Amino acid sequence: MDQSKKSLVKEKLEQLRAEAEERDAQRRADKTGHSCADLITSPINVEAIALIPEETARRAKLAAFEIKEKKVALAVFDPTKEQAKKAIEELKQKGYEPLIFIVSPKSLNHVLSFYRFVSEQKEQITGKVRIEEKKFSELKNILISLESIKISIQPLNTETIHASQVLEIILAGALANRASDIHFEPGERIVKLRLRIDGLLHDVFNELKKDIYEHLITKIKILSGLKINIHDETQDGRFTINLPEKNVEVRVAIAPSEFGEVAVMRLLDPDAIDLSLSDLGIREDDLEIIKTELKRPNGMILNTGPTGSGKTTTLYAFLKHKKSSEIKIITIEDPIEYHLEGIEQTQVDEEAGYSFENGLRSLMRQDPDAILVGEMRDKETAEIGIQAALTGHIVFSTLHTNNASGAIPRLLDLGVKSTSIGPALNLIIAQRLVRQLCQNCKVLQETGDDLKDKIQKFLDNLPERVSRNNFKEIKIFKPVGCEKCNGTGYKGRIGIYEFFLNDQGHSVLSSHKTLEELINQQAGEGAFREFALEQGMVTMQQDGILKTISGITTLEEVEGITGPIIFLK
Repeated sequence: MDQSKKSLVKEKLEQLRAEAEERDAQRRADKTGHSCADLITSPINVEAIALIPEETARRAKLAAFEIKEKKVALAVFDPTKEQAKKAIEELKQKGYEPLIFIVSPKSLNHVLSFYRFVSEQKEQITGKVRIEEKKFSELKNILISLESIKISIQPLNTETIHASQVLEIILAGALANRASDIHFEPGERIVKLRLRIDGLLHDVFNELKKDIYEHLITKIKILSGLKINIHDETQDGRFTINLPEKNVEVRVAIAPSEFGEVAVMRLLDPDAIDLSLSDLGIREDDLEIIKTELKRPNGMILNTGPTGSGKTTTLYAFLKHKKSSEIKIITIEDPIEYHLEGIEQTQVDEEAGYSFENGLRSLMRQDPDAILVGEMRDKETAEIGIQAALTGHIVFSTLHTNNASGAIPRLLDLGVKSTSIGPALNLIIAQRLVRQLCQNCKVLQETGDDLKDKIQKFLDNLPERVSRNNFKEIKIFKPVGCEKCNGTGYKGRIGIYEFFLNDQGHSVLSSHKTLEELINQQAGEGAFREFALEQGMVTMQQDGILKTISGITTLEEVEGITGPIIFLK
């Protein structure tokens, strides 16, 4: 008999044996009055596994495989045996309600095999990673660049027992290099590790072995409370990195792909939103507008821009500036990513019927002075928010539009009453994030007379409120690249803004139309933009150019974010 026939015979015998074991399990279940379960392909909850010590489980031939509140599903070979009875009774004494399922030896061994994820480090199941102060300090000093992360992972990329160390290096390295996201991208033979820093992805390690990655992704799933034996479905979770001086939340998203599971970990570092108004990069003249508007007891401030443009960070800075013991601030967010001390934060829960609309109605009964609504997504939410702004509350929220002048047409598109928008709106902001030049390696760029003349004309055409004192000598810098900025020439990001102020004292166009008249006529975005510019709005691109000639960023960066710079053409 050739080898292939032997393999087929062996496979057939194993199949028959497995079927016989399952029939036997069904007979034992019928005899004892319990349900029977084949768990070979069922999800196994590691938190449930940990309820019973491994030695007890193996001796009693049982194991917990799922838990919901106090109900525990148990895989049991024979519940009539004394040791099994004792283990089940101990669970009851701890307040659990055991649900017994009779299983075959194969199913039981499958469940017991998951103890390997518990015994390595039980502390991980709590959803927290603890990095000792001394160790974290050492890692931060070592992992100062992307190259140093690669060098640190390389010697550990040999055996699966190093998976925990690899994860620790990746987390510490990401934090040390100010990464916002960690990406794992499996290929046919290896896995690529990339970090998103200042909005751009950077390759860090392109040769992570598949078997090490499988152990690493299992650990991430355990930490995040996800199913470790589910590989063909998307899963979302989160865990916490406990550092000496702060806790960093990590949001995990795992999805199936052609060559394995793709994982993205978003690092929610509280330092990222610990900003005051002056830290946001808002010019002094615009900052005065903000401070004036934040003093108002009612009205609406909208912040617009795409996902990842820094809207939430800006609004959080507004809330912290507004916060005092004399007023009550409540938020409704989806989800709560950062926790703000002294501010009541609530989170959307669609399954429980707590949407932005219902949540906002509920918040209005809590007697708030200031309200943050994470996003104006629909007509109902927008109308309730506007009504709150009209009835003595200051309301902060966001909209997904490209610029400030597009916010009012967007509200009209949602179906909001045109007569309510004008009286409710105080200020519309649009913003983007541009990379800042690395202050360690930037160098002065030679600026020709033609460019200087164009910039001077640009400055002359700005609204009078924009100070020219800092631009008597035009200087433009260019990126070089050094170890401190990972060779990019940029380090950190800063906002560029445009403010559309509903200033009733200066709200007349050359055509003598007021803002409310434009709204009632449901004018297009172009008309609102013309109105804002005549009021003295400085556009995002203009703000970016001012930051360029202040030595903060570059014209290339501004152009990449806002589009072609008109006066350069």
